[in-house]
Amino acid sequence: MQASTLTALFLLFLATNAIVRIWLAQRQIRHVQAHRDQVPIEFAEKISLHSHQRAADYTTARTRLRITEAVFDVAVLLVLTMGGVLGWLYQAFDGWFTSTLWRDVALIAGVSVLLGVIHLPFSLYRQFKLEQQFGFNRMTPKLFVADTLKGLLVGGLLGLPLLTLILWLMTSAGTNWWVWAWASWAAFNFMVMLIFPTWIAPLFNKFTPLQDESLKDRINALAKRCDFAIQGLFVMDGSKRSAHGNAYFTGFGKSRRIVFFDTLLSKLSPTEIEAVLAHELGHFKHKHIVKRLVVSLLTSLLMFALLGWLTQQPWFYAGLGVTPLTNDNNGVALLLFFLVLPVFTFLLTPVTSWLSRRDEFEADRFAASQSPSSELVSALVKLFNDNAATLTPDPVHSAFYDSHPPATIRIRALAAA
Repeated sequence: MQASTLTALFLLFLATNAIVRIWLAQRQIRHVQAHRDQVPIEFAEKISLHSHQRAADYTTARTRLRITEAVFDVAVLLVLTMGGVLGWLYQAFDGWFTSTLWRDVALIAGVSVLLGVIHLPFSLYRQFKLEQQFGFNRMTPKLFVADTLKGLLVGGLLGLPLLTLILWLMTSAGTNWWVWAWASWAAFNFMVMLIFPTWIAPLFNKFTPLQDESLKDRINALAKRCDFAIQGLFVMDGSKRSAHGNAYFTGFGKSRRIVFFDTLLSKLSPTEIEAVLAHELGHFKHKHIVKRLVVSLLTSLLMFALLGWLTQQPWFYAGLGVTPLTNDNNGVALLLFFLVLPVFTFLLTPVTSWLSRRDEFEADRFAASQSPSSELVSALVKLFNDNAATLTPDPVHSAFYDSHPPATIRIRALAAA
């Protein structure tokens, strides 16, 4: 392939992605606003018109912000690649370091921090303007700064050793370095899954054992029926950051636990909580998590194999605005690859969304077999209402992006169950 061909393909995909993103966002806004003044009949007795309109306005505000952010991301990527900024940084870092390994580590870490800084205004606006406007924000500026600094610290302590190892393997492990790099990546992900519940998550939130004995008995009975071993039931102080409610499973083996946001426990009844957990256990029972993990590992293996080939192709660098140096170019190759990979894979989003929605329907059916489907319907309606989730998404936008079925379709399926 010629460098000019890659440049043309990159610009074509980048422009197509931007057009599709904006077109889908505008469809979403028009559709949601067109249905703003009428609650869908399935929810007419449970959700007020005021709440429905609030959800429509919240969805519209978030979508408009995503349009702005998408345009900004395109501009940043063009400046970094075709604008020559990444190439300039590469040359500068090469002059500052005598070791190519430390040069590459510093280059990737520096660009990562730079991208985080230039995206910071979006995070601030989303948290303290948009979420505040609709009554969801409970985070203080002090907590935001603390979270950001803790995130940088954890990312550095975990990410920099992995990055250094992969870059070292790229130089020292021969032509099949990518196999060893992938194995290191896989081992790292398993390690994070193991330590996250007990070592990482508590750095950001407080976790206390669930105190409600009747609810604990109900959950343990459900887990026993589903042959699911629980190592702990915990409540997380999610309310100090947001009014949104949630619950999740985390960890594996002896570190496996169920975590409830305190906001969720305050909104749902015990039978509704049981129904929500039955849905999550449906994912476990149908091995959705294991299947997704296997797919993720296989996909990452293919990506590392592709990267291993691209690092040897001069047109890969030149086609994306970087002039290769005479010594190894592993760091900039790794950086370019992960910067531009989303450009070439974005149009696969509807496939992954459809697979996720299929799993959600399957988990719903399992939940309906373990507890009355009316309880899950009731819980979902409350969560849709409290989280200001739109009940009337644009069908095309939903099919492209949504990992969960639209509210109306999901409720109808549960009612049939």
